[in-house]
Amino acid sequence: MFAKTSLRVLRAHNMRVFRTYATPAVDKLFDASKTLYDASKKPYDANKKTLVLLGTGWGTTTILKNLDTHNFNVVVVSPRNYFLFTPLLPSCTVGTTESRSIMEPIRHIVGRRGKDMRFIEAECTDIDIATKQLKLTRTLDPTAHTHIKYDHLVVGVGGTYNTFGTPGVEQHACFLKEINDASKIRRRLKDAIEKASFGDVAPEERDRLLHVVVVGGGPTGVEFAGELHDLVTEDLAKWVPSLSRHIKITLVEALPNVLPSFDKRLVNYTQHLFAKNGIQLRTNTRVHSVGDRTLRVSTDGVESDVPYGTIVWAAGIRARQFAHTLRAKVPDVQTSARGLIIDDYLRVQGTQDIWALGDCTVSKNAPLAQVASQQGKWLARRLNALAHDADAFQKIQTHEPFTYASNGSLAYIGSERAIAELPWFNKQITLNGPFASVFWKAYCLWELSSVRSSLSVATDWAKRALFGRTMSVD
Repeated sequence: MFAKTSLRVLRAHNMRVFRTYATPAVDKLFDASKTLYDASKKPYDANKKTLVLLGTGWGTTTILKNLDTHNFNVVVVSPRNYFLFTPLLPSCTVGTTESRSIMEPIRHIVGRRGKDMRFIEAECTDIDIATKQLKLTRTLDPTAHTHIKYDHLVVGVGGTYNTFGTPGVEQHACFLKEINDASKIRRRLKDAIEKASFGDVAPEERDRLLHVVVVGGGPTGVEFAGELHDLVTEDLAKWVPSLSRHIKITLVEALPNVLPSFDKRLVNYTQHLFAKNGIQLRTNTRVHSVGDRTLRVSTDGVESDVPYGTIVWAAGIRARQFAHTLRAKVPDVQTSARGLIIDDYLRVQGTQDIWALGDCTVSKNAPLAQVASQQGKWLARRLNALAHDADAFQKIQTHEPFTYASNGSLAYIGSERAIAELPWFNKQITLNGPFASVFWKAYCLWELSSVRSSLSVATDWAKRALFGRTMSVD
């Protein structure tokens, strides 16, 4: 009796939620394939302008948090239906945090704030800037296409990994940009350990399998190396002590030192800690090619082959394909191959009613999450103020232009230590060591998109402290 009653209550609750997010209405946003997305349609108000947001990253998610969605017909288009908290992505690769803890469904972020939007899980593959139409390719069925019209468009598709044309990287390297990348690295590490555990494996082959090479000395590469060291010393040393002492971590960086954007004192502290922890740093080293078992590098002009079992490529980012598709529509103005050229008001140069933000753009600001987040907040406020203005794209320049204010830089470097560079009035202060690690953790818990995510991450950390990590994969 209790089960049946509970089931009826659950069904009633689900129906209420469904009606909240899927109110049936005549959809005037689309001019084709009206059956594709019926389950997610929102009412269309002909008196409101249609604002389309591409992407669910830092910039567009911040727009949704700050935008008065009742002023627009808001449509979010992305092949990813969740926001990913990227600062904790390296820790997912080794089981310090679980992937679901740092993934927040975009519908939850919007729904909790009582806002309206329509989400479409698809990728925007083309644009007609004359008719203001976008071509969408459905994520779950790449053969299904449709077109959506917009009045205002915000491009926040982010960036993807940059191989710099290095042969073999696409075929053999793991990347660290999306949640699936973390799972792939986790599986690759697990497989290498299991292969090396067989008694008939030659010592040379064992050492190759247990050699992890990280290419890229920016925050992502450094944090992954630090997290991997923690896994080896805190967990693998207990599970497979005979193998753990053979695991080797090498960080390859083309510049003279790692973390080039950080204060020199923090760089020296990081490099000293890595040396103490047995992480080999190969600076001034360029990767020429990647094979299935070795990579070809040159250090100060001297070439050599480096055997490896797992290679993680964290050497930079580039704009995604849609940014280049849009650039091609106005080639005389969009002349940078690195991404979309925007002005101080985030307007895409050479277009009308199109803004862009984050890693897909070319501007004076670095491709950082906090830059995209601040851009999103700034643009949301301007769109709120100009929601009922017929020429918002031009009149936005009557407002103050966007200016980035750095909130500092943080990076976890392993052994419960971190580095921090923080603004203090008109100067920067630096922190390092265990206290900086506590500060880094507090920042992560504060910046996570919901109480649920914060509690999940805190629980993951507690479980790791009590029971250790798990390298099990699906």
